[in-house]
Amino acid sequence: MKRNDALTDVTGLRVGHARVAGDRALSGTTVVLAPEGGAIAAVDVRGGGPGTRETDALDPRNLVQRIEAVVLTGGSAYGLDAAGGVMAWLEERGRGVRVGPDPSHVVPVVPAACVFDLGRGGDWRARPDASTGRAAVEAAARTAEGAPVEEGDVGAGTGAVVGQIKGGIGTASTVLGSGITVAALVVANAAGSAVDPSTGVLYGQAIDALGGRVARPSPEIHAAAERRLSAARERNGQPPLNTTLAVVATDADLTRAQAQKLAGTAHDGIARAVRPVHLLNDGDTVFTLATGAVPLDAANPLALNEVLAAGADMVTRAIVRALLAARSVDGPGGAFPSYRDLYNPQ
Repeated sequence: MKRNDALTDVTGLRVGHARVAGDRALSGTTVVLAPEGGAIAAVDVRGGGPGTRETDALDPRNLVQRIEAVVLTGGSAYGLDAAGGVMAWLEERGRGVRVGPDPSHVVPVVPAACVFDLGRGGDWRARPDASTGRAAVEAAARTAEGAPVEEGDVGAGTGAVVGQIKGGIGTASTVLGSGITVAALVVANAAGSAVDPSTGVLYGQAIDALGGRVARPSPEIHAAAERRLSAARERNGQPPLNTTLAVVATDADLTRAQAQKLAGTAHDGIARAVRPVHLLNDGDTVFTLATGAVPLDAANPLALNEVLAAGADMVTRAIVRALLAARSVDGPGGAFPSYRDLYNPQ
């Protein structure tokens, strides 16, 4: 049964956020911490301009079987330094790939991916480093198992923007008829739009309704929102650069190849919620984590299909939740109104 509609509904996973300090800083890091002993992991990179670390280690043809943590971070390629802080924290606890006779002889493999948010708070050099990563993993470790996950302008979503609308962190989960839990956590940060220009409805919200009715903003509200976004676009100048990141997790007992397939199909969830995606200046990246607690039906060769479909659905829902949780920003780095401020004026 769903508990928090969050990534942490997959038993054993924890999530922690940390923000870069400073009045003109608008960036941060989010860490997904696996249970001790790690989880089966995979990655699929579809963007033409990714910023990543240790993704080759997740190739099913390569050595590493399990990982202890995934890092999602702001700061573009600079922010990948955050993974160093997570790596050090894991080493201190003897968590990682054993490479020597002593239990402390480990090399933690910490895959990471970054979004572009440089200068969004006004200070180009305010970006995550190893201390930010350490703060995020420590925050994750402090949380109780199954704790709710904070959404919106936190962690790697602190400076996230989708089109000209404030983006952020979002998460969602579901429990399948088989008893398998599938969940997603996203950092929604894209040059593409999440809003249907003809109606003002979020693309992902319309799809998530599955044929039901979605309340449309009035033409007057939609026109006012378009004017405000046009003014923000003129003020901000350079359009935001792309990258939507996601971690899709399940308690299903997946092979590394099956986890790889799940990471690939989960990209469909991004494409449903943001248009365009996967261009040359995108860094769109999806990680998969599988804890292996619930076996797939061995008698059904297509048992993985429901997990694949749910992964994409959860990514779409998580992007919607990120946009609905975000708050407007208006500062020296630009004006980025939130979807709620634009389409639900009080």
